[in-house]
Amino acid sequence: PAAQAREELGIPGTTVRTAFLCRDKPAMKEVLREGGVACAASLGSDDLEEILAFAGSVGYPLIVKPRSAAGASGTDRVDSDEELRAVLERAGVGRGASVAVEEFVEGHEAFYDTITIGGRVAHDFITHYYPNVLEAMRTRWISPQFVTTNRVASAEGYAPVREMGHRVNELLGIHTSATHMEWFAGPKGLRFSEIGCRPAGVRTWDLYAAANEIDIYREWAAAVTLGRTTRPLSRRFSAGMIALRPDRDGVIRGYTGLDEVQARFGPWIMDVHLPPEGTPTQPVEAGYMANAWLRMKHPDYDELRSMLDAVGQIVQVRAG
Repeated sequence: PAAQAREELGIPGTTVRTAFLCRDKPAMKEVLREGGVACAASLGSDDLEEILAFAGSVGYPLIVKPRSAAGASGTDRVDSDEELRAVLERAGVGRGASVAVEEFVEGHEAFYDTITIGGRVAHDFITHYYPNVLEAMRTRWISPQFVTTNRVASAEGYAPVREMGHRVNELLGIHTSATHMEWFAGPKGLRFSEIGCRPAGVRTWDLYAAANEIDIYREWAAAVTLGRTTRPLSRRFSAGMIALRPDRDGVIRGYTGLDEVQARFGPWIMDVHLPPEGTPTQPVEAGYMANAWLRMKHPDYDELRSMLDAVGQIVQVRAG
């Protein structure tokens, strides 16, 4: 609706076509495949038999999600016709609902984010998930992380990711906008997953600001109002976040290991969120910031990863 209003009034911004393509995953991937971007096989449909035929052609496992969902919201992995039928029944397929069904792509999951001005990428960032989102949002004992790297411009392996991201923005007609693009790298090579014409969630922009020594919100404001950014990215730090999950559902009873973490890593800790004792816990699927979390930065990406791993092993969130 906002894009429609802008077009009617002649206000610059994201077009109706771009907004639609960034919301409807099957339509998005059709455009990108036609433009030469490697994507998982996918189908958008409200027809049970068509979806089952797609499953028979592509094979399992498959991913089923709402056509306009963000991240892992409402997403299921299915490994058989029986599981697929059950998920489609819950989703309302056959009763008017349409879903996106995709080939499961094995590999490491990460994202490529930009501030794009006039179709040109002005600032870009690459962030890695540990583990992949679907596993992280389904498994309680994991303390999931995401870590933005400061090797975007220096590591040759990122060049294909940046090229793909620029091509995706071009094909979808993204003009001046923040973008958030998910991708996989695995046995089948580099694969596009999905893109949103928006910033990444979970306060990821805070990590970008800390890692690159910029006021990213001022940069975005300058992009929109002036058509330019105001300073280059320093790429001096990597920055990351780790979710610290309660050992069970209930209410928070306390924390252990915080003093050790502060003693070992204090200078590199950006901030920490610790719900007070007595706070009701939130379910695992509520996301990375639903309960306790900690954010850090460090000049060396591998050292930061090691520190975040240690935090996940040391800090315990007790509930009961």
